Amino acid sequence: MSRRDELAANLSHVEARIQRACRAAGRPRDAVALVAVTKTWPLADCCLLKDLGVTDLGENRDQEAADKAAALDGVRWHFVGAVQTNKARSVASYADVVHSVDRPSLVSVLGDGAVRSGRTVEVLLQVSLDGDPDRGGAAPDAVPGLAEQVVLTEGLRLGGVMAVAPLGADPAEAFARLADVAARLRADHPQATAVSAGMTGDLEQAVAAGATHLRVGPAVLGARPASLR
Repeated sequence: MSRRDELAANLSHVEARIQRACRAAGRPRDAVALVAVTKTWPLADCCLLKDLGVTDLGENRDQEAADKAAALDGVRWHFVGAVQTNKARSVASYADVVHSVDRPSLVSVLGDGAVRSGRTVEVLLQVSLDGDPDRGGAAPDAVPGLAEQVVLTEGLRLGGVMAVAPLGADPAEAFARLADVAARLRADHPQATAVSAGMTGDLEQAVAAGATHLRVGPAVLGARPASLR
């Protein structure tokens, strides 16, 4: 089987899962975007996915992401990993959406980078659902203040929230808590409608909780060989 055929088959399987989840949740399929997480995979795979109709690609390493974005247009680039402050200006020069904004200092530097590049970057606020500092994310009660800072920062647009389900926890319960945070944010900022939640193992629970963006890697691209990790 060619790599193109492999990716097409994987996409078909993931699409069927998303469609079933949307039907079960009583949501239209077009309410949920698939972000294929291509981190560590070669540019050739990104090109194949674009040819197969994928319009959103996710990366988490600045240099790799910058090189791919420079080589491939016609897709929306999502930065889905933790952003180091010293890399933020670079990330703002190519990322269309940054999913992992969780501290005031990062907001300021991203905004500066976006302005320098003449761009507007969509920002999602990463919410910590377990309080683990090693996994990133702002505490839920810090989200309103962070949102206000984004709104007041030139070059940035507040898009919504993002979270990763805590390890070993029930993702349905975790994503329900994220939905509450998202609803409170929308009450103050109606334009902030994005909810980035759900990966290969828990996309169904994310859709049920109202996710608008699913960050799916292995189910689309396959298990990463050790050489790519």
